[in-house]
Amino acid sequence: MTQGAGPLNGPVNLQDRADSVRTDRVGPLLGGKCTLHHLGVVVASISAVAEDFAMSMSARWDGQIIHDPLQQVRVAFFSPVDTRNPVFELVEPASEVSPVSNFLKKRVGLHHVCYEIDDLELGLREARSVGFVIVSGPTRAVAFGGRRIAWVISKSRLLMEFLERHQDQQADRLYSG
Repeated sequence: MTQGAGPLNGPVNLQDRADSVRTDRVGPLLGGKCTLHHLGVVVASISAVAEDFAMSMSARWDGQIIHDPLQQVRVAFFSPVDTRNPVFELVEPASEVSPVSNFLKKRVGLHHVCYEIDDLELGLREARSVGFVIVSGPTRAVAFGGRRIAWVISKSRLLMEFLERHQDQQADRLYSG
């Protein structure tokens, strides 16, 4: 029996519900040994919303804003007070041609889900095999000390960032000062 948590009254049997969906397919996240790294939220100005955002999310911010000229954004990370909760990344465009500028013109809010992944190439192959689209292939990211990231979009239009768990030795030499 498959169970889920009911909103107010405990377990709910999901197996017998007509509106439930069951799938035995495994997506690219498990094969690449992924873990949730952070949730990315696009804002017009990090400094304008940081204090309220931190309070709203019960998170701490060290005051650091990182400029990534490769991604054409500025980012700031907010660590949860309770470590069972996710890290949040606020993202602001660094220019009008930033990849997040168009998103910001339409709305403010959740932009992407980032997964840290053991094998970036394997994760991308598996993403393609289930019909996901690679929006941007592997590139180095300043905010992560030169580790590579790639951007993938699912069939349901969820934007995901895959973050390489371990930096290769070439990147170590480039980003070690």
